[in-house]
Amino acid sequence: MKLHDLIPNEGSKKNKKRVGRGISAGQGKTAGRGTKGAGARSGEEGHLYRQGGNLPFFRRLPFIRGEGFTPPFQVTFNEVNLDQLSAFVAGAEVSPEALTGVRLLRDPRNPVAILGRGEVTVALKVRAHRVSAGARSKIEAAGGSVEIIEG
Repeated sequence: MKLHDLIPNEGSKKNKKRVGRGISAGQGKTAGRGTKGAGARSGEEGHLYRQGGNLPFFRRLPFIRGEGFTPPFQVTFNEVNLDQLSAFVAGAEVSPEALTGVRLLRDPRNPVAILGRGEVTVALKVRAHRVSAGARSKIEAAGGSVEIIEG
């Protein structure tokens, strides 16, 4: 077999439909667009500002956005409550890495906040980016310690 012997498989190649090339081609005159109306015209999609009586897209945008705006630099915390720390044994270090290991963090890239729902029965060494006052008092009452991570 040589290069000039190669041909594509039967039915794998199809000629492009040439519309508007006369009646014998089968797609002459209106070229498959029907007669009259916006669909028959060129650029039928129209513009974003023309929506047939509806409020145009660009004028709707301020209403869609809602009140005010979303702060671009807001921080989303992984919130972990004290009742979720029951998986840790006495003396264990509760850090973002340890919480990731037991799959308690929604997104490990975000900082961790410890909240005060529930009780702590064992002494834990807690390292987190933020700890609520109630959670801190419960951890320290159980004999544990709290360390705040910077950044």
